[in-house]
Amino acid sequence: MTELRESIDKAVKAILEKNDIKPDLAIILGTGLGGLVKEIEIETEIPYEEIPGFPLSTVEFHAGKLIIGTLSGKKVVAMQGRFHMYEGYDMQQITFPVRVLKYLGAETLIISNACGGINPGFNKGDLMAIMDHINLLGDNPLIGANDNSIGPRFPDMSQPYCKEMIRLALDIAKDENISLQTGVYASMTGPSLETAAEYNMLRVIGADAIGMSTVPEVIVGVHMGMKILAFSVVTDICVPETLEPVNIDEIIKIANEAEPKLTLLIKKVVEKL
Repeated sequence: MTELRESIDKAVKAILEKNDIKPDLAIILGTGLGGLVKEIEIETEIPYEEIPGFPLSTVEFHAGKLIIGTLSGKKVVAMQGRFHMYEGYDMQQITFPVRVLKYLGAETLIISNACGGINPGFNKGDLMAIMDHINLLGDNPLIGANDNSIGPRFPDMSQPYCKEMIRLALDIAKDENISLQTGVYASMTGPSLETAAEYNMLRVIGADAIGMSTVPEVIVGVHMGMKILAFSVVTDICVPETLEPVNIDEIIKIANEAEPKLTLLIKKVVEKL
């Protein structure tokens, strides 16, 4: 057994000692989007520091807890807080929790994040279903020795996001009168926001939105055969011609205002899965 697999098994064992859940799906809650936890019938909350191998979130608005319970009639395990390269963590640390979620039994992964909108047709507070992504982090969580029992050496990334789940989300959004954009998400390291020239580059290469997370988690999820659905909340507009200064307080404010729409959308998606 590899060192990675031993670490996964140790974390899974620690979680199962507190709750022997076999989750239907896993959820990663991003910036300002932790309110979905209020909709979960919580059975167990586990601080990350009590799970072997889990990093500790250093972002003040990420709670740093694993939430286990029921949402829309499904057993779920939710990460209330995630990890980023800009915190100083490497790709293996960032994505380790996703591997644990999979080995708890979750075959489906739903991810949310806050992003900057590069597409000039986007507005602050819009929701976007991610159709594809561009990895500009300069790293990949699969670099290094591969454990073939966990996933293949060269996983295919032609369809990292589940088309059937995206169609379901679009149908639900239409029924609930929620405006849901679709687009390509690019990920860069942060923590500084991008320059006007960088936003222009991103637009030229086909990005509709930019953020600092999600892509590593998706790569590892695909590596392990998980079905993935991801949503972004557009918290600021990053069109070079009209670029204005932003700050994190404004970004969180917009994310919080959009939270009820995303919460409803995820609840309905989970219900129909």
